[in-house]
Amino acid sequence: MNDTSLWLQFALLLLLLSTSAFFSGSETGMMSINRYRLKHLAKKNRKARRVRRLLKRPDRLIGIILIGNNLANNFAAIVTAAIAIRLYGQGSEFIAGILLTIVMLIFAEVTPKTIAALHPERFAFPASYVLKPLLKVLYPVVWLVNHVSNGLLRLLGFNPENAPGDALSKEELRTVVDESSSEEIPTDHQGMLINILDLEKVTVNDIMVPRNDINGLNLEDDTGSLVDQIIGTEYTRLPVFEGDINNILGILHMRQVNRLLRGGAGTLTKEAIKRFASEPYFVPENTPLHIQLLNFQKNKRRIGLVVDEYGDVEGLVTLEDILEEIVGDFTTNLAEAENEISINEDRTYTMEGSSTIREINKITGWNLPTDGPKTLNGLALEKLEQIPDGNICFAVNDYRFETLSLTDKMVDKVKAHRVNLSRKPDSEETS
Repeated sequence: MNDTSLWLQFALLLLLLSTSAFFSGSETGMMSINRYRLKHLAKKNRKARRVRRLLKRPDRLIGIILIGNNLANNFAAIVTAAIAIRLYGQGSEFIAGILLTIVMLIFAEVTPKTIAALHPERFAFPASYVLKPLLKVLYPVVWLVNHVSNGLLRLLGFNPENAPGDALSKEELRTVVDESSSEEIPTDHQGMLINILDLEKVTVNDIMVPRNDINGLNLEDDTGSLVDQIIGTEYTRLPVFEGDINNILGILHMRQVNRLLRGGAGTLTKEAIKRFASEPYFVPENTPLHIQLLNFQKNKRRIGLVVDEYGDVEGLVTLEDILEEIVGDFTTNLAEAENEISINEDRTYTMEGSSTIREINKITGWNLPTDGPKTLNGLALEKLEQIPDGNICFAVNDYRFETLSLTDKMVDKVKAHRVNLSRKPDSEETS
């Protein structure tokens, strides 16, 4: 080494530092690259496929990188010591070692690793051209190092072959969607994706129309009333029953009514309604929405009657109701909900007792509990434990309610407001 020209030694040192920087950056770039983006790019990019093949065996990849990095660092130390001795004599190699450490930290470690962490693809893709053939050339050394290292891992209680998969959990997928920029995924699309992930947390009895609010055709009514109800309805499908909704006969589609009306005024009879009504479709009350959505698709249905464990009809659910949980409320339904829940000048709310807790939370931004009663009336009766004889006030967490009107069976209308202003705003709590 002492016979080598000084400029050649400096050139060799610079080459070794560059090599060390290459391996340091390659390690960070390979380990930092987004596996899901890489999987997508691999469909049309050869460099991405090469990197993906290298990452299938991370132990071998890390082995070849560390072998190259350590060789470069050790030879750089030798060359530095030789240069120091040649220039300043014995003993100067210790100071040269300290200077080399600083230089290597800055130029061969921190800087390339930071660049690779910020732009992993720019570093990993070109590096794969070097690492892949180098892995083949030095495979016996890499195999030996990995074999010893894996044996040591097993002694310490780790299984190197039992690496965690790349599959994302629902909560992790939710975080990915939340962290996506509005340029990549529009905000409203992010909301839809989040709502799809939340479908399994909601059951049909959370969104169903309660049985008391079902608009159907009672065949015990006279024919004239039935005709007026059919002509004035806003719905395309109406349940048909006799006397009580539990005695359901079928679902009448308004398209069938048009066929009946073509035959003249006398053709729309109760017997004709029965004949043209399709078979009813029943849904268990605790069915998650994502399951029911698939069941609607599988059974070619758009409307179902929700039944409890005793077979009694509890309400009605439609395909539109489930789709609203994904894309948001449609204009008509939103107007109906706002008629049930109106804001007053003093910033309090007037609410119908039949309003669902979910709709109240959506419109007001509140955080009323949804794991119990589904309607405001149910929440009031659970809290009061009886139907009150007169108007009364009650509280649920930070929310205060005052009954405005009562019936023998339910709390009909209430006035509500939130009182605890020291907590976070509603928009933060419900986000």
